[in-house]
Amino acid sequence: MTTIKGKRILLGLSGGIAAYKAAELTRLLKQAGAEVRVVMTAAACRFITPVTLQALSGKQVHSDLWDASVPSNMAHIELSRGCDAIVIAPASADFLAKLAQGLCDDLLSALCLARECPLLVAPAMNLQMWANPATQRNVKQLHADGVAILGPASGDQACGEVGMGRMLEAQELLEEIEAFFQPKLLAGKRVLITAGPTFEPIDTVRGITNTSSGKMGYAVARAARDAGATVTLVSGPTALAAPRGLERVDVSSAQEMYDAVMVRVAKADVFIGVAAVADYRPKKAMRHKLKKGTDEMTLELQPNPDILGTVAARRKAPFCVGFAAETENLEAFAEAKRRRKKVPLLAANLAQHAFGADDNQLILFDDQGRHELPRAPKIELARALVGHIARLLPKK
Repeated sequence: MTTIKGKRILLGLSGGIAAYKAAELTRLLKQAGAEVRVVMTAAACRFITPVTLQALSGKQVHSDLWDASVPSNMAHIELSRGCDAIVIAPASADFLAKLAQGLCDDLLSALCLARECPLLVAPAMNLQMWANPATQRNVKQLHADGVAILGPASGDQACGEVGMGRMLEAQELLEEIEAFFQPKLLAGKRVLITAGPTFEPIDTVRGITNTSSGKMGYAVARAARDAGATVTLVSGPTALAAPRGLERVDVSSAQEMYDAVMVRVAKADVFIGVAAVADYRPKKAMRHKLKKGTDEMTLELQPNPDILGTVAARRKAPFCVGFAAETENLEAFAEAKRRRKKVPLLAANLAQHAFGADDNQLILFDDQGRHELPRAPKIELARALVGHIARLLPKK
């Protein structure tokens, strides 16, 4: 179940070319189970029609401060009552200025001023407008007022220029909205996570790796970030985009991953080793591509460093969470690994059911026993894992 299922979201559109993304955002919010009501400024109606948003939301779209269809002609009061959040996407430079100064000369700005629920804004504007000191002062004021600022991003802009000010994509906004509603169970904590496979070179073009996609580790990173943690993600080779708002460190081999973790682990409160780290690497990697011959070839291997075991054995070790991907005897092997590594929590799954998939099922092992998490999307399992970690963390 998504965190916004059943939530009542008022989606506001101010004027800007990024208004076209609001159509997809409306669809995604509805798909996630939210109830969406749309309010548009007159300028927004120049970029996308109310008919489009009405068709996607399934509800009447409002744009008139004097809308007679709303009880008592008080649309700025009635439309925001009972909402779980107001999301302004796009939020133009002009609209940010209105919000910062408390101006309310249209329906959308008036209901934002009269709201009783949280306000989230997704800025969208030209890069010079975003960088202008006046805009930055307004954003700083909104942040001080408790308004959540979603983005912006850097990229191609409709004006033909490239830079900061581009509104986040609809999927990114959905994830940011979901994150907003997550309980901040790890607020103030620093979490270090490994994810993805490692690649151990044989020569310049070949190597030993595995089929880990990194999806579970990236989901755990997102869940930890959503829970309020400061997250560092040490990632092996993967095509996945890292969740926004965290530090990503790209590595390739197990030794590189080990080195990256050791440099950062002293500052971590929690270490979660999700990566599928190769146990062995070629003893000697060739500097040139090996040519095919007719004879058999023997590849001599040597063990890679034990990242989880080394972190757990530190004198001031962070709270350590391991992962075990097995193909048989899951529970026996997983619990044995937990005890051998001396970690307080280990999550286990069958590799053949997990690698590359968008869903998974986990069994958590700790000192109290086993805790089964039934099959679900990996982000839901990651959030359940984060919740379990939060319960086990020492209380200060």
